[in-house]
Amino acid sequence: MYFTKRSGRALFANSPKQFSTTFRRQLSGLKINNNRLWETLHETCEWGAAHRYGPKSTDTGMARLTLTDDDARMRRWLDNEVTKLGCTLYVDQMGNMFARQKGRLNSSAPMTAMGSHLDTQPRGGRYDGILGVMAALEVLRTMKENGYQTNYDVGLVNWTNEEGARFPKSMCASSGNHGRAVAFVARLLGTKADIFVPRSMDEGTQRRIGSEGARVIVVPSDYDQAVREAADAARAIDGGILVQDTAFEGYEDIPSWIVEGYSTMMMEIDEQVAKEGLQCNVVVTPVGVGSLAHTVARHCKSRDAPVSVVAAEPDSAPCLHSSLSAGKPVAVQTSSTIMDGMNCGTVSSTAWSDLRRFVDACVTISCYESHSAVQYLAAQSITAGPCGAASLAAFKRLAATKEAGTLLNKNSVVVLLCTEGPRAYPIPKDVSVEDPVGLTRILTTINSSNPSLSLTDGVGENQIANYLAAWFTHRGVEHHWVETISGRPSIVGVLRGSGGGKSLMFNGHIDTVSLSSYEKDALSGALGEKDGRRVVFGRGSLDMKGGLAVALAALSAAKASGNALRGDVIVAAVSDEEDASQGTHDVLAAGWRADAALIPEPTMGQIVIAHKGFVWIEVDILGVAAHGSNPAAGQDAILYAGWFLRALEQYRQQLPVDDILGPASLHCGLIQGGEEPSSYPAKCTITVEFRTIPCQTQASILGDLKSLLEGIARENPRFHYAEPRATMFRPTQKLSADHPFVKQAAACATTVLGECPQISSAPFWCDAALLSEAEIPAIVYGPKGEGLHGKEEWVEVESLQQQEKVFRKLIEDFCQ
Repeated sequence: MYFTKRSGRALFANSPKQFSTTFRRQLSGLKINNNRLWETLHETCEWGAAHRYGPKSTDTGMARLTLTDDDARMRRWLDNEVTKLGCTLYVDQMGNMFARQKGRLNSSAPMTAMGSHLDTQPRGGRYDGILGVMAALEVLRTMKENGYQTNYDVGLVNWTNEEGARFPKSMCASSGNHGRAVAFVARLLGTKADIFVPRSMDEGTQRRIGSEGARVIVVPSDYDQAVREAADAARAIDGGILVQDTAFEGYEDIPSWIVEGYSTMMMEIDEQVAKEGLQCNVVVTPVGVGSLAHTVARHCKSRDAPVSVVAAEPDSAPCLHSSLSAGKPVAVQTSSTIMDGMNCGTVSSTAWSDLRRFVDACVTISCYESHSAVQYLAAQSITAGPCGAASLAAFKRLAATKEAGTLLNKNSVVVLLCTEGPRAYPIPKDVSVEDPVGLTRILTTINSSNPSLSLTDGVGENQIANYLAAWFTHRGVEHHWVETISGRPSIVGVLRGSGGGKSLMFNGHIDTVSLSSYEKDALSGALGEKDGRRVVFGRGSLDMKGGLAVALAALSAAKASGNALRGDVIVAAVSDEEDASQGTHDVLAAGWRADAALIPEPTMGQIVIAHKGFVWIEVDILGVAAHGSNPAAGQDAILYAGWFLRALEQYRQQLPVDDILGPASLHCGLIQGGEEPSSYPAKCTITVEFRTIPCQTQASILGDLKSLLEGIARENPRFHYAEPRATMFRPTQKLSADHPFVKQAAACATTVLGECPQISSAPFWCDAALLSEAEIPAIVYGPKGEGLHGKEEWVEVESLQQQEKVFRKLIEDFCQ
């Protein structure tokens, strides 16, 4: 939430001048200054002069096509001239300019308009259309100089693109309505339009834009990149034009005209509110790039009684909120949102100055809040899309804050701008949830099965990573998207301390094993009972979304408490732990470190300080392929593998023993050999898994196996083999029970639970070993439950709640 100090009372300091009418002149008595009219016409024709046909300065034709630089200069000049005459200028969505001079009666009747157009054909003349506008301007000048005021409003009009000589193709970048509007107008003008859209735009919106006859080009990036590509495409086409309400350096005229065009809506709103006998106090407007909000802010602050302006943005695209907080324009990294039309990372350059001065509050909302507002409006028979309902969602969030009293009271009249009609969109998850049980349930409903482990049904971590990014954003928690392999993202959230304290990392994996082995609804996240205890069911509830939810809840509680921490609290939600631990590798490679780490894997409430490592080694026993009927030529690799297996059995008896982890172990996990029964096999490959203790290394094990194979070969001349090779290696984890972090974690648990948890080792491997290898002291400590990788899985509710209290205590003590 961002609140400004009370904004200035008006953008325009003076109301239109009321002319003195102490005497009245008859219209016939007003004299047009012919010389000035012709001088004005010829002077302004310097903008676009072309095709000289004589020696005089005025002996030229014209090539002033619509919305070229020359046309922009002409339009700015006209804007300045009519403003000096006391006219009110507004520009509609087609770019038509209307300068209105108030009459004495203040009538709401339509004005009497004079004028024509300022654009020309490529080989046009000086008088077609241009003379009509200049003549109208001269009439207004004459009235001004003579103090003459009509009873009813009069004015000047400049029609945009009256000649229709331009626009073989228009370009636009869009996140929603603007792109469709450009496509619609292009169709009316009989020209082509290319609409560049970000990859996040839903297919339904793309189809609606395409239905207007435009070509929709999907950019494999965000909205800001779509703008850049649209601008590049427009420059590359002869006569191409970028029609965009996003302004940036070197491209500000057209966005300014579009902003002026939006003012039509604000005047209509004023009329509608007035007809109800009301006076608006607050307007809530969506932001996006800020162009519509710019119009709203200028209009509201130019009123005799200025109206408060509240801006609404998605949590995931808070470009205005971030800029207001920083006091300068900043670009933000956006993420997935159902509010596609507001998914913009940069405030329009022409909008920023006014938005900074005139916006009274800026509110960010989650996708779920927008969705809830859509549902509420539907219940009132009002149909809206997520962007359309964003204003209501922002208003509800604003009203719930203590600062709301500076803008709202029981008599306030609030206008909510609805900028999008109904459309289909994916139903979002609620990111406001922050208790460990509720979070566990939500995370469990998200399919994040490991695609490299579950080749048939693994979907990867994108969806759950998007949820976590939105969850962090909703709380204003710094977070980072880490993705070195497409589709395998990790999310790192950071609650920054003031400095000088110790940092604590919670590391939890967001992937799960396959759903196919689960008997019931693997994604239910349902509450139930097991053995008289309340539990949460679903794949990953125990391994390890429950533990991750506890860490998230503890971080949120630490932030909400307001207690100043000196050290950082980090939650690394990592991908791929169930297979190759790509996520933790990526996070460490990105430079993330902490003074200590806690991995909330399910340890049944025990503090695990050690676990074994493992290494997979393949050994090829070699034979000679031959027909089964020719034993003299054949060498049986599978049969000879028996010699290796017997020797391996003897070697197994000699494996070392650790004081905490116990004996190392090995087993043969795979054996593959032969092509068909009728042939001697040329090769037999045996895959051996070693579960290791700290004194064993990959090199030492490979050396042992090589010595073993050499000994067999000496005794059996027919025995041949290839060098053994390691295909997977994971280090061991071992931390002393006397380590200060172990003692502090145990003390915190004892304070909360009333008893000290057991300090132990674990039979499984987890990412704690990688953290220890990176010189981060790590323990494993997580909730209770059953069903790891099984047909039914659950985590105990009471255990989640207890662990969250322990984690909160540990954060307070360790990061103080």
